[in-house]
Amino acid sequence: CPSSCSCESLAGSRGLHVDCSSRQLRAVPALPRGTRSLDLHNNSLSRVPAGALDSLDSLEHVDMAGNPWHCDCHVLYLKLWLQDFSAHSLGSVRCASPAPVRMKALAELTGNELGMCKRILPVRCLQFFWRDLILIAGAIITLLLVAWALKFSKKLVCQLKFSRGHLLRRHIPKTH
Repeated sequence: CPSSCSCESLAGSRGLHVDCSSRQLRAVPALPRGTRSLDLHNNSLSRVPAGALDSLDSLEHVDMAGNPWHCDCHVLYLKLWLQDFSAHSLGSVRCASPAPVRMKALAELTGNELGMCKRILPVRCLQFFWRDLILIAGAIITLLLVAWALKFSKKLVCQLKFSRGHLLRRHIPKTH
């Protein structure tokens, strides 16, 4: 159990109830894998790092309301995670900043309100995308050149066979 939280075993179902509420937390603590219920309400959380909640496979309930969430591109992970996990929890999380979205539910935010989210994909993914795109384009161009070369070579072979046949007929002595 994180030192800033209290944990208790849930009766009947193997797992933990982790209570980190009203502890003035500024970051989500490292949570035990067996967490089934998580209370993070009434803290000073403004964002959750991408991937911080992905290991909570047993989680059944979460409460994140009452935190001063900063709703810019960095809140996108939390929004998508809560969308997949719990629509109710998503509706209870409200933005504290920036001013245009203050007090708006995270569920109601649109892409335009999240600001300029230029790098949703990590840079490495974009590098692989461009590399793969160039490789695919190169493969297509190579295939087209090979097809063209084969077509041209067939015409050349046919012309050579025809020319040789025509030449052979001229040089064959007539012995009828």
